[in-house]
Amino acid sequence: MQIKGSIALVTGANRGIGAELAKALLASGAAKVYGAARDPAAITGAGLVPVRLDVTQDDQVAAAAATCRDVTLLINNAGIAAFTPLLEAPTLENAEAEMATNYFGTLRMCRAFAPVLKANGGGAIVNVLSVAAMFNVPMQGSYCASKAAETSLTHGIRHELKAQGTAVHGAYFGYVDTGMTAHLSMPKESPADIARGVLAGIAAGEEEILVDQRARDTRAALMQNPRAMELAMQAAWDARQRR
Repeated sequence: MQIKGSIALVTGANRGIGAELAKALLASGAAKVYGAARDPAAITGAGLVPVRLDVTQDDQVAAAAATCRDVTLLINNAGIAAFTPLLEAPTLENAEAEMATNYFGTLRMCRAFAPVLKANGGGAIVNVLSVAAMFNVPMQGSYCASKAAETSLTHGIRHELKAQGTAVHGAYFGYVDTGMTAHLSMPKESPADIARGVLAGIAAGEEEILVDQRARDTRAALMQNPRAMELAMQAAWDARQRR
């Protein structure tokens, strides 16, 4: 779909990738951009329409869908990462929170806004995913599982929404320089570059938007030899356990 003239809603628009997506949408000619966050006062980007939204809360999602009835582009960006293993984590708290936001939050938004998009001619949904959805990094196993579930959700709603003319995109990329990854010391992409790449993929009609080189390399490696990635992750986990 065309970004110019669209009316977009971006979840988690108060910081990081979400803030840059909202900014890039306006710069690309979007007619209106709703910036959604738990605290609407945190939406400070010029030209944005703040919306109170916690994607884990049914009443807030329903209220957003009732208020933002003109949306033609929904970007499900809100997400959390606890960076904990599946079995080594002391409780299920982190895994449950990641699933509640990354999977069920995205599903809740898709269910609420599908009728809105249909009424406005179809439009598009973009689910912000991760290369971590493509394989499991055991040191952050529960996050990877939540993103894999969100990826499967993306494929599923694509099937269900095709008849109403709603395009469904999944955006994949590696580590990005945001607060979520501040504790990680490794090369990271700029949030602004990621936002521009996501919008370019939407405009090009790419169902699978491989935003950065890490996403493209990971997809290629998995297609060539999925077992090699599994062996690499096992080696990484074993090395961690020896420290």
